[in-house]
Amino acid sequence: MTVTPTRAVGTDFDRVEAAEKVTGTARYAYEHAPDRDTVYAVPVQSVIARGEVVNVDTDGALTLPGVIAAVWHGNAPRLGPADDPELALFQSRRVAYRGQLVAGVIAETLETAREAARRLRVEYAQEPHDVVLRVDHPKMYKPSKVNPAYPTDTEYGDPDAALEKAAVTVDLTYSTPAEHNNPMEPHATVAVWENDGLVVYDSNQGSSAVRDTLAGLFGLPPDAVRVIAPHVGGGFGSKGTPRPGVVLAALAAKVTGRAVKVTMTRQQMFALVGYRTPIIQRVRLGADEDGTLRAIVHDAFEQTSTVQEFAEQTTTPTRIMYAAPNRRTTHRLAPLDVPTPSWMRAPGECPGMFALESAMDELAIACGVDPIELRIRNEPETDPESGLPFSSRNLVACLREGAARFGWADRDPAPGVRREGRRLVGTGVAAATYPAYRLPSRATARAEPDGGFTVRIAAADIGTGARTALTQIAADALRTAPERVRVEVGDSALPTASLAGGSSGTASWGTAVVRACEALLRELDRYGGRRPQEAAADTTAEVEAAERLSRHAFGAQFAEVGVDVDTGEVRVSRLLGVFGVGRVINPKTARSQFIGGMTMGLGMALMEEGVMDVEFGDYLNHDFAQYHIPACADVPDIEVHWVDEVDDRLNPMGSKGIGEIGIVGTAAAVANAVHHATGVRVRDLPIRLDRLVG
Repeated sequence: MTVTPTRAVGTDFDRVEAAEKVTGTARYAYEHAPDRDTVYAVPVQSVIARGEVVNVDTDGALTLPGVIAAVWHGNAPRLGPADDPELALFQSRRVAYRGQLVAGVIAETLETAREAARRLRVEYAQEPHDVVLRVDHPKMYKPSKVNPAYPTDTEYGDPDAALEKAAVTVDLTYSTPAEHNNPMEPHATVAVWENDGLVVYDSNQGSSAVRDTLAGLFGLPPDAVRVIAPHVGGGFGSKGTPRPGVVLAALAAKVTGRAVKVTMTRQQMFALVGYRTPIIQRVRLGADEDGTLRAIVHDAFEQTSTVQEFAEQTTTPTRIMYAAPNRRTTHRLAPLDVPTPSWMRAPGECPGMFALESAMDELAIACGVDPIELRIRNEPETDPESGLPFSSRNLVACLREGAARFGWADRDPAPGVRREGRRLVGTGVAAATYPAYRLPSRATARAEPDGGFTVRIAAADIGTGARTALTQIAADALRTAPERVRVEVGDSALPTASLAGGSSGTASWGTAVVRACEALLRELDRYGGRRPQEAAADTTAEVEAAERLSRHAFGAQFAEVGVDVDTGEVRVSRLLGVFGVGRVINPKTARSQFIGGMTMGLGMALMEEGVMDVEFGDYLNHDFAQYHIPACADVPDIEVHWVDEVDDRLNPMGSKGIGEIGIVGTAAAVANAVHHATGVRVRDLPIRLDRLVG
């Protein structure tokens, strides 16, 4: 379908829920209170990293006035099978990591429940634990696939021989620490059983998926479970799949017959909602003297838990970024006594591109070639591994546009020579990429008697502006004004939708909305518009039959930093991102998404680090006092632009996802700028003071 000019898509349309949010009438999960007495459940976490629960003494908790019940593996209702064993709450004595839920206490007030949880006495049979990731771990293995379903390893040509023959080589190891999702709204659920079914108000990235999971656990048909999430205060991937909190709420509601509220504290979220695995990466590049790549080898070593396998797709972006006839990418996993890693904004691409783009910077220096020119020189005509044509690829345009806006032409490549007062100043660049996914979804569109329209889809607006983008898309498909369109999302009772993840939301849900609106217009034409009609669309067949193309967004990110010559303190004075992301649905909300991603990338570069206590097997810094994320003072100047890109083979809107690509290249750009400023190459994130002055 050819993309044609429209009225609403492409304009700075204000968020449709803006008034609700600024006036405080937008209710989030924990703020819902069903029409019955509500009680509170507080989780009890394991204090050992490996072993078994021998006994739970509930006497001290149950004698506290206001305490209703304590639930643990000795008395919990039996649950059905779960794809994620972590959701089989209180079904086993085994403890697989420190912080795992071993019990729950329910009371009339939150304060009482917290005190009762403190009084609960859990007896353990502790076993030696193993929580340290290392390349030579004896249990390191090759997983069958990496997230979501990519081949674990790929190899083309003879990369080892090509490296031996290459005129210039770099062989480098990079590492990134555990990083933890910290959305503004913590994970929270209100659960109530009524009319032989279950209703939950839950903070999540996909009500349909939560419904299906709970139905399986509690032996219910899916239509007996309703999951409501009209407003969600961020997720970053941590709310992409159901977590133990929602199961605890449903279990506690079943045990008590009351409506139950559960919320995770900030500290609990560091163990229970997923995190980015620490990763050790080895990157080897072989090139001619002019920087033309002859070989790329990228190996990733990660951790998973003993409960559930999660293999981050760290080296997959290397498979499509640069032309080289000889190439190999691999992933290996070590199962440790730790919580299960999971999705965190741009999983795979974010840490993988930090290593690749840092290595490209080091290769550029070794070859004496400008870093932008090196990337342009190795631009592929087609996908380097699949051979498929790109639906569109504007990396070169992003690099050139960014260079012009950033003032790159005036850059002296010599490191450690520019000074402003006490600060050494440097600049860096990195490329970014992220796949353009589209998943099957369903939607309905209805013409109302008042002349307006209602569009329904179980999409999730996690703060990204999904409601607003879908309103614009629907308005154009219906050939009407956005003010006449009402979009309903965030409820599993609506037509089933894919989750908000992988930057796939707008492409997936927008396709379903467009098709439902087109079907409605056909119905209205058929009846002469004389009566309200509703039409539905299911995009499964359309998505599965899509043309085989390499579908990716691309971008270029630039950073300027100042490094204090005495303390080693790094301050980012400006960031610039230029992106090729197809058609931008709403420039206002898109710019906000890019800035958010780049801010998070700045935190990855300089601040975020989960520090493991080897003795106790737990992350020490599990609060905002010690786990640092950027504040306003850390982000003085972030500028975002995008190039004109028409890609009419992606979806009816011609759009690509934007929620994650903003983070992808930022950390490498900052690290490359720090090297340019100081001459010191930091290959282990974050770039702490001691790594510069030690």
